[in-house]
Amino acid sequence: MNTAYVNSSHPSIPRILDLAALMAKKSHFLFGPRQTGKSTLLRRALPGCRLYDLLDTSTFLTLSQDPGRLGQETMPGDEVVAIDEIQRLPILLNEVHRLIEERGVRFLMSGSSARKLRRGGVNLLGGRARTRVLHPFIRRELGEHFDLNRALSRGLLPGIYFSDAPDEDLKAYAGIYLQEEVVAESAARNIPAFSRFLRVAALCNGTIVNFTKIANDAQVPRTTLYEYFDVLRDTLILQELPAWRQSVKRKPIASSKYFFFDPGLARILQGRTLAPGTPEYGLAFETYLYHELRCWSDYTDGPPLSYWRSTSGFEVDFILGDHTAVEVKARPTVPASDMKPLLALREEGKLKRFICVTLEPRPRQIGDVLLLPYGDFLDALWAGEYQ
Repeated sequence: MNTAYVNSSHPSIPRILDLAALMAKKSHFLFGPRQTGKSTLLRRALPGCRLYDLLDTSTFLTLSQDPGRLGQETMPGDEVVAIDEIQRLPILLNEVHRLIEERGVRFLMSGSSARKLRRGGVNLLGGRARTRVLHPFIRRELGEHFDLNRALSRGLLPGIYFSDAPDEDLKAYAGIYLQEEVVAESAARNIPAFSRFLRVAALCNGTIVNFTKIANDAQVPRTTLYEYFDVLRDTLILQELPAWRQSVKRKPIASSKYFFFDPGLARILQGRTLAPGTPEYGLAFETYLYHELRCWSDYTDGPPLSYWRSTSGFEVDFILGDHTAVEVKARPTVPASDMKPLLALREEGKLKRFICVTLEPRPRQIGDVLLLPYGDFLDALWAGEYQ
């Protein structure tokens, strides 16, 4: 069998997620959408670690025929063992469980989806492994390579952000997703219907979903639509932003919003181009800010994220835990009238900070609302000022 050993000879953008530190304590599942860089991170963070790549045909066939080979080949010096694409062979988790219990081996098990693991009734190790998600690049990781317009148009998947043909690669990514995630895992039987749904869902990115309208537009039954949304969530393509429901003076809406995990993928599925000052640009900017907030919450064990909308029509884009309200405006000059939703939420007396993230060049204050250039906001966020 072709057993690989990890090396770190290939340079890449350093990632915020510290796998080595995580693996020093306990076994982990590392999930993330395809092409977020899981395999690259694994190889760089764990040099010398024994690695089983289940995309390798010989490795997959050998372990599928005899899962016990994993234990036979794990030597006394193997403190950490990595299994890439674990969802392709869930039966291995029984052997992983045994090796954790009997030998104290720590396992890193990576994959693009937990769907097959959760739905197959397999052994999920009963708390013996924690779960982390690797997201596409963030501004802090890219450093001097970061460009906002590039991030909004191309997205932040490593291979596509630096591509010389980003639109072609994004279209290919959508096709690979349909083929490998949906077809291979039998998540949806009618692929043309799912493909239509995917594009309609992308048009609803960052909005409260009207399931009846989407079902009609995608030409699928409503019950099927719920299954399709589960597929997108399980494969980490779609992320749910729940409603903040603690307001009293103004009745809150309870429905969730949904964001695609990458602004570039959302744009290509929508069939749109972006130009500053347009509503499409504003929504892409909001999707990008959500991505940064989601990464911050996941990587730092930060507070949960939500949004607030009242039945009377006031809406604030993001609520961080129970302390900070964040409104996003993709404008170089933001009028005071745009502060009305934040000021309405301030009347509830439940939150400490009210921030408007903008494209303005310098910070300024309007009453209790602090307007921040997006870079200043992200620097403060990752410096721990909003925990």
